[in-house]
Amino acid sequence: MFSLERWQEIFETIGKNKLRTFLTGVSVASGIFILVILLGIGEGMQNGVEVQFQRDAENKVSITGGITSMGYGGLNPGRNIQLVLDDFYTAVQNSDFEIEFQSPLYRVWSGLASYGNESGSYRLEGVYADYQFLEKASIIEGRYINPIDQELGTKNVVIGNRVKKDLFKDKSPIGEFITVSGVKFKVVGVFTDPGGERSETRIFMPLKTSQRIFGNGEDIRSISFTLPKVADYDLALFQSQEFVNKIERQLRSKYNISPLDNSALYISNNIENTKEIYTILNTMKLFFWGVGIATLFAGIIGVSNIMLIIVKERTKEIGIRKALGAVPMSIVGMVLHESIFVTAISGMFGLILGLLLLESVGPFIDTEFIVNPEVNFNVAVSTVIILIIAGAIAGFFPAWRGAKIKPIDALRDE
Repeated sequence: MFSLERWQEIFETIGKNKLRTFLTGVSVASGIFILVILLGIGEGMQNGVEVQFQRDAENKVSITGGITSMGYGGLNPGRNIQLVLDDFYTAVQNSDFEIEFQSPLYRVWSGLASYGNESGSYRLEGVYADYQFLEKASIIEGRYINPIDQELGTKNVVIGNRVKKDLFKDKSPIGEFITVSGVKFKVVGVFTDPGGERSETRIFMPLKTSQRIFGNGEDIRSISFTLPKVADYDLALFQSQEFVNKIERQLRSKYNISPLDNSALYISNNIENTKEIYTILNTMKLFFWGVGIATLFAGIIGVSNIMLIIVKERTKEIGIRKALGAVPMSIVGMVLHESIFVTAISGMFGLILGLLLLESVGPFIDTEFIVNPEVNFNVAVSTVIILIIAGAIAGFFPAWRGAKIKPIDALRDE
């Protein structure tokens, strides 16, 4: 129940000890401020990871040949494992699971492309039509490579938006011809990629075309797949691991690779990587919560000490109250009320300051690992609840001590 007298007492006490109350409030506000900033950084790290995974399909599995690090089957170490198109078909045919999207990849790291007086060096990639979905590429003009392009080996290409800006400026490139490594190609599409401009400095063409023009025969750089998404994360992880393990066994057998050699094949499983990274992120968030709460706890100890001093200073007053019939719970309520008020006001100030800082600075933070640090509504509410609980804890023990004071002892107190 609202009591005007109680509030007058609180403000009178605070007014008599402005500096002491201010310094105590600063310690609580600092604790909440640090907690909010740490949680914001944790959220920013999660945003950064999500941006990284947006570059490819969440359930993408890729396998790339490497170099053997140990001898096996009578063969020396240091062999280059060159995948071929037949490895891709074997993986598809022998799969125990339905495959959603699939594509081999052949890559030329640097190819000179030109149009009119403009030119630049870009990555060339021979792919199947499904590669658009494996890379999460979005078509903004024209179309992507299609099965007919692959079947006929057409000289059609899809260029990244960065390539389009470099070579064509504001002109539409659809239907125009560019020269790539001395060969003319027709531009049929422009794509954008969530990976940013670096991923948009690529030129896609049918795999068959790249094999014929660049003379790589049946060689490919990697094979990539996605399995259909399932609601159960653990099931999705199990299926992807089983799928990868079978392909890996086939390739190790074919190329005489030791089961212990981890350098001969590079395997990327986005589902597995996601689980590992999010486990690390969750651990870091718990650590941030721990550091923030520990800092807040230091401030709460300060509040508790101040309340003990206040109880000591008001010992005689408490004795008189009890002598006039005040029950112990009224004394407890008096001290708790002041403790919660000081803690809540100080903490809310620190919370608002932290939120304002994240709101003003966060959108401008865009590094590889931290993107737009922020604190969501649920976290803010949780912080407010922590404040109230902290204030109650800070004031309870001094309040209980005050409630146990005997009137006769209090009246003798000097």
